[in-house]
Amino acid sequence: MAAPIFGLLGRKLGHSWSVPIHAALGCTDYRLIELEPEDLPAFLQQENLGGLNVTIPYKRDVMPYCDVIDPQAQAIGSVNTLCRRSDGKLCAWNTDAAGFSYMARRAGISFAGRKVVILGSGGASLTAQYVARQEGARAVVVISRSGPDNYANLARHADADIVVNTTPVGTYPNNGQSPVDLTVFPACKGVLDVVYNPRRTALLLQAESLAIPCCDGLPMLVAQAKAAEEHFFQRSIPDSETERILSQLRRETQNIVLIGMPGCGKSTVGAALAALTGREAIDIDQRIEARAGCSIPEIFAQGGEAAFRALEQEETALAGACSGKILLTGGGVVTVEANYASLHQNGRIYHLLRSLDTLATDGRPLSQGADLGAMWQRRAPLYARFRDAEADNNGPAEETAAAIWRDFCVHCSTERSESEHAGHPAAGDLRT
Repeated sequence: MAAPIFGLLGRKLGHSWSVPIHAALGCTDYRLIELEPEDLPAFLQQENLGGLNVTIPYKRDVMPYCDVIDPQAQAIGSVNTLCRRSDGKLCAWNTDAAGFSYMARRAGISFAGRKVVILGSGGASLTAQYVARQEGARAVVVISRSGPDNYANLARHADADIVVNTTPVGTYPNNGQSPVDLTVFPACKGVLDVVYNPRRTALLLQAESLAIPCCDGLPMLVAQAKAAEEHFFQRSIPDSETERILSQLRRETQNIVLIGMPGCGKSTVGAALAALTGREAIDIDQRIEARAGCSIPEIFAQGGEAAFRALEQEETALAGACSGKILLTGGGVVTVEANYASLHQNGRIYHLLRSLDTLATDGRPLSQGADLGAMWQRRAPLYARFRDAEADNNGPAEETAAAIWRDFCVHCSTERSESEHAGHPAAGDLRT
């Protein structure tokens, strides 16, 4: 018999992080398997199906081809895990339920006695509905494009306690989109979004701004993968593996973002971080110059600050959608509020501090010959708004880079609920 097939079965899988997750769990043969609907029957008839995860749009479509379906998966009405056993039978489970429950617990969100509004009606929605009811929700409402409960009459459910997004709205590369405005739900006490790329969707960014406990879909993805691997290989995997892999993925996929006054050393610290971590450093000012075909002073001379800020906002949005990079910003990036979401969606933001009398001004149109003290007074509240942590950069850039990396690694290993952007405990030599 041919080698067993392990992988993720779906239609469009370019955004998936399942391969590194399963590799970390020990399944090094795991791969992405993209199929068109007409190819599904023949694929599922193969005798060498070792272990498969199933995603959009096939979570219900595969069920008629299964010989044995776990009772929980039957009750949910969708499956996401398939294995061919030694007797030739194709067996199915829904490990998304365990993953979704873990995601909610990790964020400190309880369904017991709560009214839950679930956005979307697909396979992930069925799982969320099942878990919410099993864990004691007093009411579960499913919002779809049509029917009595739709996006046009959300106000009917203004008393919702928990909002769950199971749609792909806001998923990379469509960053910045949100399925709903959370202010429609003034009683909301928790938000869960199954999307995991970007780290913080527009929905979660709004939840953070409203101080609502919330969580992205990565804990769910890792927890369900761990449960799936237990079925694949019929072995128990310690629960600690979920947190280990989650921390690893947070560290590998989140951006390190540097902000601060012009001349505070973002480029030199960024270069030191790149050397230390092996990450690519993206200089947003350089991208602006490449796009404009001229230097930043020339952009200012030709179109003024407004022209520059427009280009900066566009390039910041593009850079912020990346994962696992070092992002070097201009000193005035904080003057445009929209840049906050672009930088924070996938990043931890570090504010570099350096004495004003040591700031370099050459080639910087707004700081050359300017009153830097006055500029600092204007921008200090904006830097405070954007930053997750402060980093003193009055010493060698290598020391600053090392302190940032220590803080970043500790943060990725310890972060839990995403209820508030600020307030994470300090790590290393930095202040949060």
